[in-house]
Amino acid sequence: MIFYGKRILFVGAHPDDIELGCGAFIHHILPFSDVLCLTLSDNQKNPALKNVVQEHRRSMEVLGVPAERDVVQTFETRRFPDQRQEILEYLLRLRRDFNPEIILVHTRQDIHQDHNVATEECLRAYRGATVLGYDVLRSSYGFFPHFLVEVNAEDVEAKLQALSQYDTYSDKYYFDLNILRATMIRHGALAERPYAEGFDILRIVGRFERCV
Repeated sequence: MIFYGKRILFVGAHPDDIELGCGAFIHHILPFSDVLCLTLSDNQKNPALKNVVQEHRRSMEVLGVPAERDVVQTFETRRFPDQRQEILEYLLRLRRDFNPEIILVHTRQDIHQDHNVATEECLRAYRGATVLGYDVLRSSYGFFPHFLVEVNAEDVEAKLQALSQYDTYSDKYYFDLNILRATMIRHGALAERPYAEGFDILRIVGRFERCV
């Protein structure tokens, strides 16, 4: 699997999902790959979450994602099953405009209804592309990473600093920096590396190429 120079789309249902699932990986590949991050819902129907979009923007800035590569849409949280066709059509337009070669989205082991729809519609919209699933601790059950990507200590610290921008979720156990760090250490141990981010394989599209 080569990420260097590839067009890579990261899809999350809500602000924080992408950073929780693969923030260190994003920080690691940004200088070398064409990255686009898409958050499908801005969560603004809930008055308790009025600051999450600004927190998300700051989080992505910490990871180094340019503002123009951080797209936040307005599909309504917890109503994704009712908006499935509209989400698919948006993803298809994005396919024409960006044409990603690799997509990272929620694992199929995730029980949140919005996360389920995001994953299924990505698999439908990007049939000819590789799709990997990332884990969001709060809503994933039975997740085990079969695809491990080494990250370094700088990437780990960037992810932790990025997620520290979410004051709204500062009391949530799944934002505990010790848990987040421990997860990357565990995935690193599975890969016999100091740190790694882990994904499951939803689809791999291989191609035989001569190495130059």
